[in-house]
Amino acid sequence: MLKNKKILLAVSGSIAAYKSAFLVRLLVKEGADVRVVLSDAAISFVTPLTLGTLSKNPVVTSFVDDDNGTWNNHVELGLWADAMIIAPATAKTLSGMANGYCENLLLACYLSAKCPVFFAPAMDLDMFKHPSTTENISKLVSIGNTLIPAGKGELASGLEGEGRMAEPEEIIVQMQEYFKSLSNGKRVVITAGPTFEQIDPVRFIGNRSTGKMGYAIAEVMANKGYSVSLISGPSTIEVPEGIAEFISVESAAEMFNAAVGLSHEADICILAAAVADYTPTQVAEEKVKKSEGDWSIDLKSTKDILAYIGSNKKPNQVVVGFALETQNEEANAMGKLERKNADLIVLNSLRKAGAGFGHDTNQVTFFTKAGKQNEFPLKSKLAVAKDIVLFIENELI
Repeated sequence: MLKNKKILLAVSGSIAAYKSAFLVRLLVKEGADVRVVLSDAAISFVTPLTLGTLSKNPVVTSFVDDDNGTWNNHVELGLWADAMIIAPATAKTLSGMANGYCENLLLACYLSAKCPVFFAPAMDLDMFKHPSTTENISKLVSIGNTLIPAGKGELASGLEGEGRMAEPEEIIVQMQEYFKSLSNGKRVVITAGPTFEQIDPVRFIGNRSTGKMGYAIAEVMANKGYSVSLISGPSTIEVPEGIAEFISVESAAEMFNAAVGLSHEADICILAAAVADYTPTQVAEEKVKKSEGDWSIDLKSTKDILAYIGSNKKPNQVVVGFALETQNEEANAMGKLERKNADLIVLNSLRKAGAGFGHDTNQVTFFTKAGKQNEFPLKSKLAVAKDIVLFIENELI
């Protein structure tokens, strides 16, 4: 369940920091992509070299790298991660987290994190039982952080009791259970890319879609543990790791048959492909030779995948469509939402710089039946995909 998961591990200054090396090793063994941030105090207990070697990524310890002056962007780290683990979390770090202090890079990453945060306290018995510590832990849990309970046993002081940081194996199990719970075995069908409607053996009608948006959504959902079937028109993008099924199609008819066939068993259908609205009525068996005069092609409508799946939607099934518009964007998006019985329409406009086909970025607005409109700034398509999946999980499932 941890394969390709992006884990930000934050280590604060405690004798239990030695366990972070074992935790990194286990996370990497599970297939996770691990990055580590150390507090200044943690460096006294475990070295950046050790954790960097084990994680295969540079370890960051301060806002500015003293060696080369590089700025370590805490906001980017917070956005990058699928989950953040603070282990060990000392009494001082817990206080900083609970009260919004930002005195080091570790706490700045925590305050910038958009992902779930897990924290594993580690301290001596009296410190752990002190009312200020218990209050900080309760506050952190109340605002959505997840406590990884401390264990009981012999402590560094020689006392016996509660305050031992959870063992790395226990943390791994909790992370596996978390990611498994996100998907809960749900099956997802995603369409991506263009369709090519054949005119003759060498010519076709197509569009400028690359499939980047649909592939990004497939990557995010597969990383969260969903069983993803990706149906793609012609695209040069590498198939994301971890998806359950990949189906390559060319025409709108082929995409319709594949999507409709899989939709019957799907919990979520995300129709991000740019499907041709029209296809030639006849396909020439041989290449049509150039001749004097004009050449006209008769076209007929293709079957509407979103409309069909929306009209045949099962109870509790979520259907998401996309709208790419050049004018009357809001009205057209709302109209599409109603006509096609979708739960969410993701609108992007070709009039917005950096949005639409071919770009690595997109700027979208969400429209729902509840009248909710969420407009987002320009972001990478992977970040947009995360927004879409998070909205589905929080609002539609």
